[in-house]
Amino acid sequence: QVQLVESGGGLVQPGGSLRLSCTASGIVYIYAMGWYRQVPGKQRELVAAISLGGNRHYADSVKGRFTISRDNAKNTVSLQMSPLKSEDTAVYYCNIDSKAMCPSTVMCPSDEYEHWGQGTPVTVSS
Repeated sequence: QVQLVESGGGLVQPGGSLRLSCTASGIVYIYAMGWYRQVPGKQRELVAAISLGGNRHYADSVKGRFTISRDNAKNTVSLQMSPLKSEDTAVYYCNIDSKAMCPSTVMCPSDEYEHWGQGTPVTVSS
């Protein structure tokens, strides 16, 4: 069974930074890992994803501000977020993709994935 554990969220002022981390276990093969975020009333949206080969995808709203990285051997993925904006406030989730069904965005929209972790909340406020 897929196990996903996120950490690193918290409260930060606009212009500040955070680094999120995620570890995935219970998977024999991971093509890609990525980060999603969710606000109340909306579907989880893909924020950033990275493939085994290092191909990266970022949502337009975070390009130039967020950087995704991955340790393939450890099945971990990180998201460096700087500078943060108030609209980045959300619960952030990581996930994995073993099928490579959405190569243009590295990972698929969130409704393609069944299993999710608890997420880590990020609040950006002055």
